[in-house]
Amino acid sequence: MMIFHAGSTVLVLYGFMLYITGNCSVECFGYNSLNVLKRCQSGDWYHWITRKGRPAPRELAPIVVSNHVIYVDRFSPASRKSAVNEIKRKAAGNSFPRVLLFPEGTTTNGRFLISFQHGAFIPGYPVQPVVVRYPHVHFDQSWGNISLIALMFKMFTQFHNFMEVEYLPIVYPPEIKQENALHFAENTSYAMAHALNVLPTSYSYADSMIASRAEEAGKANCSSYMVEMAWVKEVYGVSTAEAMELLEHFLAMNPDSDGRVKAQDFWAIFGLDCSPLCKKIFHYFDFENKESVTFRQFLVGCAHLRKQPLFEGVCETAFEKCKAPGTSDISLAQLADALRSGMLPPADDGMLKLFETFDIDDDDKISRDDFVACLARFPFMIALFAGRINGEVYIEIV
Repeated sequence: MMIFHAGSTVLVLYGFMLYITGNCSVECFGYNSLNVLKRCQSGDWYHWITRKGRPAPRELAPIVVSNHVIYVDRFSPASRKSAVNEIKRKAAGNSFPRVLLFPEGTTTNGRFLISFQHGAFIPGYPVQPVVVRYPHVHFDQSWGNISLIALMFKMFTQFHNFMEVEYLPIVYPPEIKQENALHFAENTSYAMAHALNVLPTSYSYADSMIASRAEEAGKANCSSYMVEMAWVKEVYGVSTAEAMELLEHFLAMNPDSDGRVKAQDFWAIFGLDCSPLCKKIFHYFDFENKESVTFRQFLVGCAHLRKQPLFEGVCETAFEKCKAPGTSDISLAQLADALRSGMLPPADDGMLKLFETFDIDDDDKISRDDFVACLARFPFMIALFAGRINGEVYIEIV
């Protein structure tokens, strides 16, 4: 199999000067070692491509990525499992060309490596990393926030656009079976990062989705919303879907141009004012003492609370303390009464807004499932009921 890194992979190389270095090994599964990219079938464009400084013959001029596509739905576990099985099937047999994979799952500006998807490494076959560089003097083709038309125009204004392809030595799976696909992916990532002279990071495709959603919402400086999702997922078990859901709530808090939310806007979407208790809860996220929080702080803070071993038990206890004896639900009046134990209850419209936050199924009552699900989504709100649990609030971040 081949692992490819490309800042912005170009499929049809009009006007490109392409340099290929390194050897495409025949030790990896598959055949036609240099046929990973489909050759140009017509025209004379291939003469622009050179191998080791000399014009390449037609049969060695890779132009278009092969169309043996393996489709996958990123959000479907069944689809991801099917894709892994398909990768394994095609990589193991000689009836298919070499399997070409892009482990980052998206394109970057080539200045760093983002976390690799593990599907390419689960089959456990040797991989040959391939790195692509786009050296430039005047125009950087990886320039972001630019339309396709403008990008093409700027590329056409240059006599040549340079592209370098380097085949790296084969990376073999760990001999110790206890070392899983994660270590295999990390070893490959380090090899490619070393060749590119860049740093491997814990950013992932999910960060690209987060930044894109922030851009759709009209937010400036979208990169400030990125959270290094690969690290967040590994440490706290937060899925991409959960992060995107929290992002929607964060965007509703009216972040400023730097992607930061102040305490008043933070609590406004829940119908609450900045009471002393709310300020104390907000300070848990604002550990930098900047009077505002970023999406990363919000996401990691929620994930840290939810991971506490006693969290689920405390949620169950809070529900039992808030509902009236002999009932199975919490009414609006009971919720307001519960808040009086630890803070001044909000105004009627704010109280209704908070009640609607907990009433997930919109049946005008808060069931046990509603209560627990809301606190799982916003775990910091358990502190609102601390007066009913033990009469005191202790919140700290470690």
